[in-house]
Amino acid sequence: MTRARAQDTNVCGVTAAIAVIDGKWKTALLWLLESGPRRPGELRRQLPGLSEKVLTQALREMEADGLVDREVHDVLPLKTVYSLTAFGRELSDALTALSDWGHRRLERLVETQTSS
Repeated sequence: MTRARAQDTNVCGVTAAIAVIDGKWKTALLWLLESGPRRPGELRRQLPGLSEKVLTQALREMEADGLVDREVHDVLPLKTVYSLTAFGRELSDALTALSDWGHRRLERLVETQTSS
């Protein structure tokens, strides 16, 4: 899905929601930020394999979509902290049911594989 799709107002609601969480890292970032504000370095340490470039891009997109707030503290060195907005929390809550469904699907896969 292209980034432009996240700005398209002529799509169904599910497509509009998926457009803002599309990609490998955004749902994991939402999950980490649910527990409170985090600095970018903390997020990278908790998500092995996530490069600084991709993290920055994902957080900028999430900020543009209104999911996260970026707060820069005027200290040396600069301290940047990301947190979920109320809109981001709404999305996170909405994804809970999808996550539950996904876990049930995984359980079914395991059951199918062990009964075969």
